[in-house]
Amino acid sequence: DEEDEDDVVAPKPLVEPEEEKTLKKEEEEEAAPHELTEEEKQQILHSEEFLSFFDHSMRIVERALSEQINIFFDYSGRDLEDKEGEIQAGAKLSLNRQFFDERWSKHRVVSCLDWSSQYPELLVASYNNNEDAPHEPDGVALVWNMKYKKTTPEYVFHCQSAVMSATFAKFHPNLVVGGTYSGQIVLWDNRSNKRTPVQRTPLSAAAHTHPVYCVNVVGTQNAHNLISISTDGKICSWSLDMLSQPQDSMELVHKQSKAVAVTCMSFPVGDVNNFVVGSEEGSVYTACRHGSKAGISEMFEGHQGPITGINCHAAVGPVDFSHLFVTSSFDWTVKLWTTKNNKPLYSFEDNSDYVYDVMWSPTHPALFACVDGMGRLDLWNLNNDTEVPTASITVEGNPALNRVRWTHSGREIAVGDSEGQIVIYDVGEQIAVPRSDEWTRFGRTLAEINANRADAEEEAATRIPA
Repeated sequence: DEEDEDDVVAPKPLVEPEEEKTLKKEEEEEAAPHELTEEEKQQILHSEEFLSFFDHSMRIVERALSEQINIFFDYSGRDLEDKEGEIQAGAKLSLNRQFFDERWSKHRVVSCLDWSSQYPELLVASYNNNEDAPHEPDGVALVWNMKYKKTTPEYVFHCQSAVMSATFAKFHPNLVVGGTYSGQIVLWDNRSNKRTPVQRTPLSAAAHTHPVYCVNVVGTQNAHNLISISTDGKICSWSLDMLSQPQDSMELVHKQSKAVAVTCMSFPVGDVNNFVVGSEEGSVYTACRHGSKAGISEMFEGHQGPITGINCHAAVGPVDFSHLFVTSSFDWTVKLWTTKNNKPLYSFEDNSDYVYDVMWSPTHPALFACVDGMGRLDLWNLNNDTEVPTASITVEGNPALNRVRWTHSGREIAVGDSEGQIVIYDVGEQIAVPRSDEWTRFGRTLAEINANRADAEEEAATRIPA
């Protein structure tokens, strides 16, 4: 009978269960390997397959022992090939890393990005409210660190109103400034144990009472101010030591009519007085803070929708291009302007969605980046081409990209999307690093753009019936 058989086949072991496991394991280990003969060993050691594997592995192990960076990079170019075997734009733009926090950034729009000038590896991102989490603070600012592999933010700051703009306070490496939807300016300090602001401006007629989409620290180590503008056209200048009231303020009004609804602003490099602003109605304005002509100077028309981003030329070199600026808009275009003319020099029309932000490279005179509502990041080198971008990459899942920000070195670029994710790309050397003749080439490119524009205007004038 079966039970008897079982008793015969499996007698009760004399050893303890733990000892039995060890014995079994030893038996298996002894039985597993097939002992190679000397001849077989030599054959494997000298085989093409083994030598190739050993050579490749040895390099990786050597790198692993001495380096903290990507040791698996393949210099033969295979890493840059896609399935069809073509070299991708990956050679020009390659994913470095992503920043996302399940609690603090999920379902929040990345409203602003800024890299620290003191610690270039630190990135501050501001976020608006998460409608799915009404119990969480409306406004969040996270400081992310590129230096370490950790996936959590270095600092978490929050406040009771959605944060629309944020910046590291230049000359104060511990301070982060936020502009909020309520109109309050808030100041966080990473030396404080609180996540809430250490200082905030009053919600009064003396300060802002409308959303603040622009905050910027301008000036020098010994003489600097925080400049903020709200959507009712009010511009305030603050001392970071005292946010109880602005040092001065004024209304940005065009031709004594209605206030300019400012959506974005930019100061030329090294200038603390003159600046440019974009508005909700699609016009662009130059303005200045001081002197007899303080306020709006000129109006620039050309866009057919609200201005989403504006940025003054940033790369300092042998030729001065500080009169140039670029704008992005809901009208699907990016436009190039000079402060010397109130019509655009050129319109870039390669996008088929809202263009949400634009920024010049801080190091290359002819290079700028823009992002759109389809998840696309474009890099335009105007010395190469003005019709199509030099490099493009689309973020997985096609989220609307709301913000773009170059690092100070111009070798990496960060984009922020509508779902709370930040993606950092490395920009290939052949794009990011300018050759010595780039400035003179860009001068020629601009002359060409100007000549073409003059021709087009002339042609249009002849078509208009008298």
